[in-house]
Amino acid sequence: MVSGTRITGQRNVAPPSPMRPAYVPPGGPIVRPTPDTERYPDATPNPVKRVANEPVSTFSIDVDTASYSNVRRFVDEGRAPPQDAVRVEELINYFDYGYDRPRSANEPFALMTTVSASPWSPGRQIVHIGLQGYELPEGERRPLNLTFLVDVSGSMNNPDKLALAQQAMNLIIDRLRPQDHVAVTYYAEGAGTTLAPTPGTQKLKLRCAVASLYASGGTAGATGMTNAYDQAQVNFARDRVNRILMFTDGDFNVGQTNNQRLEDYVAGKRETGIYLSVYGFGRGNYQDERMQAIAQAGNGTAAYVDDLNEARRLFGPQFDRGAFPIADDVKIQVEFNPARVSEYRLIGYETRLLNEEDFNNDQVDAGEVGSGASVTALYEITPVGGPTQVAERRYEQNRIGVGGGDPSGEIGFVQVRYKLPGERESRLMQHVLANRAGGSASAVPPEGTRWAIAVAAFGQKLRGDPWLPADYGWNAILEQAQGARGSDPYGERAEFTQMVRRAESLPPRMTP
Repeated sequence: MVSGTRITGQRNVAPPSPMRPAYVPPGGPIVRPTPDTERYPDATPNPVKRVANEPVSTFSIDVDTASYSNVRRFVDEGRAPPQDAVRVEELINYFDYGYDRPRSANEPFALMTTVSASPWSPGRQIVHIGLQGYELPEGERRPLNLTFLVDVSGSMNNPDKLALAQQAMNLIIDRLRPQDHVAVTYYAEGAGTTLAPTPGTQKLKLRCAVASLYASGGTAGATGMTNAYDQAQVNFARDRVNRILMFTDGDFNVGQTNNQRLEDYVAGKRETGIYLSVYGFGRGNYQDERMQAIAQAGNGTAAYVDDLNEARRLFGPQFDRGAFPIADDVKIQVEFNPARVSEYRLIGYETRLLNEEDFNNDQVDAGEVGSGASVTALYEITPVGGPTQVAERRYEQNRIGVGGGDPSGEIGFVQVRYKLPGERESRLMQHVLANRAGGSASAVPPEGTRWAIAVAAFGQKLRGDPWLPADYGWNAILEQAQGARGSDPYGERAEFTQMVRRAESLPPRMTP
């Protein structure tokens, strides 16, 4: 399971409405509700692909977990999350699956695959791909050159925003080593620096700098980023991990606010060797779309902090997974064998899709993986002769073949490209995806596979994906999860099963 301590128990939940409730003062006018202005990137569910037409699937990895804790926040409030807020791969990747670990930072990944029967579509199968990253021992972890970039605008003046961000920063300060340095910067109407790069031995000084921050005014996020990169450059060194940690609700309303231009700026700065990770806070005007774009462009991670428990999870021992990179520009490509597979669909990763030709192009950016992190991806496939979802075609030469004639048992071929930190040329891993047991999938797959399938089913149902049968209900998802909980030392899987129970009673999703 995920390392680190999580305090379980009753969460603080907000009122169930997505707006502030209307209030009628005695003898006064009605105060109208404040509209919800949260924004999420478009994530239309992936379509089913015919292997005869498109045998190759390519995507950038995604180790972010922002969607999981944000979805949990909505469910805790008694609301159905917006469809685009549910990124299924981020729900799946919230959990640890106990994959075998690689032994060397020079070969930083171990790859596993499993094929099992689909629990919701008889005759179809689930391909489970797991990529486990190398966990750096203490002696191999480079010094940290961190810059806190803190949104102190008026929109952050809530207990679940700036106050929670300050608690998160103090958790990071707890973990600093003597060789680490931190600078504290901020932005509101303008930008400034509360503390220049300071060694990890001066924890009191760092805590005082964090405590001095208060929220007011507008949100000049672009100016704040420029200032933070300047501070990161002051203490920059190639033998350090140079990273900006941004704490914000994502709301920019002063200066440059165009997402594409912000993304281009951060992408340009990525070439300097400075990473940018983004941590989101709050509700009502949470700008997930902007935060995802910035973090992806900055070779960083994106997470959402819904409460102190999640802060302890992200900034306790698991902080190493976001702080110390082991590989950049990690891409996965799967080629399916048309003799064995007629159709496939990638479950999730809608915002991370790449073109086939992008896989071998080292100029194309992709995701970063940190120390000890893992990546999980699921495909639903239809074996040749199985219940296809794409209608048969009129002309013989355009139809799916009958399969057979492949004694190797190969279903597909998995390739992974990655760069070691600081390198410009990628390295390649290859793995045969085989199912030699007469073509039949495992009826009782490993516990980790069963858990990943349960989480995937939850995300698809919550999002309303058209490929999950309507009669595959919440009880079926719950039963699948209960049968795969395992030891669960930190209670994260137990918490998930409770979320499944609550999701069944959510009211219909509100539409604009």
